[in-house]
Amino acid sequence: MKVKVNLNKTVDNSYEIIIGRNLLNKIPSELKKKPLGNKYMIITDSNIEKLFGRKLLQNLRNSGLKADLISLKPGEQSKNLKVFEQLQEKTHALGIDRKSAIIALGGGVVGDIAGFVAASYMRGINYIQIPTSLLADVDSSIGGKVAVDLTSGKNIVGAFHQPKKVYIDASLLKKLPQKELLNGMAEVIKHAAIADKKLFVFLERNMNKILARNEKILMDVIKRNCEIKGSIVERDEKEAGLRKIVNFGHTAGHAIETLTHYKKFTHGEAIAIGMCVAAKISADIKMISKRDAFRIVKLVESIGLPTQVPNIPTGKIINELKKDKKAVEGKVEFVLLSRLGKAEYGISVPEKTIKEAIEEFK
Repeated sequence: MKVKVNLNKTVDNSYEIIIGRNLLNKIPSELKKKPLGNKYMIITDSNIEKLFGRKLLQNLRNSGLKADLISLKPGEQSKNLKVFEQLQEKTHALGIDRKSAIIALGGGVVGDIAGFVAASYMRGINYIQIPTSLLADVDSSIGGKVAVDLTSGKNIVGAFHQPKKVYIDASLLKKLPQKELLNGMAEVIKHAAIADKKLFVFLERNMNKILARNEKILMDVIKRNCEIKGSIVERDEKEAGLRKIVNFGHTAGHAIETLTHYKKFTHGEAIAIGMCVAAKISADIKMISKRDAFRIVKLVESIGLPTQVPNIPTGKIINELKKDKKAVEGKVEFVLLSRLGKAEYGISVPEKTIKEAIEEFK
């Protein structure tokens, strides 16, 4: 006997990314006109709470919307199952129900953990991304990948849960520390390297203006990165294939983050090192020219991002690579460049080649 459960459905997970200035003042009136929840729970960190969180909370309440706020300690060390459980408990205690919505207000860490709270709370509720860092603007707020870390690896426990809306307020970047601006530039360089050679050349020629926070140029760069990431997500929402290319630099980068216990490097700094390693491998196996590999390293280096692999035994790094969630039966698979502006995923690389690339940057 057989019983079939028919679940052939078309679910529309489409959403808008709104890019502008001073959006924190405009979001409440928009949510009043077009509600995404009967109540809103802002999840942020203690730094962003002081800068923007309390203002947003007051703006929501002044607009007649029900809202509360909970915050966590800043940094990757808060992106774990213990903090995740605490957020779930607080969310429940404050009366959030299945018709409510989470607002993720912060950088990549907040977006990841708040999104995972939304994905799992009462089996999934709406959430809104309001990124406050360049890294979150151009990458982590888009695409619905939400997760927390285990002590043994980064982003191991998570889900795919698309936001209902993303608001990118460029004016928030004025208060972003320079170190965090560079953190985001690593992902900007990554998108250019994997998908847009013209953008890469633009970055080479205009980096001084970007780092000086020329607002028009920054908004153009953010918009182009959103288009790149959005286009990839449209074609492969749940990383069955093409979307893997956005992990360029992340294979070695995540291993470095894990082995340094998320304390020595920001995410962008680790990815910068990982991109240098991946560019070297791409050149060593004749996928790209040595000149193009050097251009990537030079661009990373020129803005003050690290290129040097930390003093960890190479064998230990390679063992960590084998635990990567993209590894298949212990075999390391890399995202590499077939040319500047085009990436290929799922490429097995001989261990000797990986070792030589890592040691090149020590």
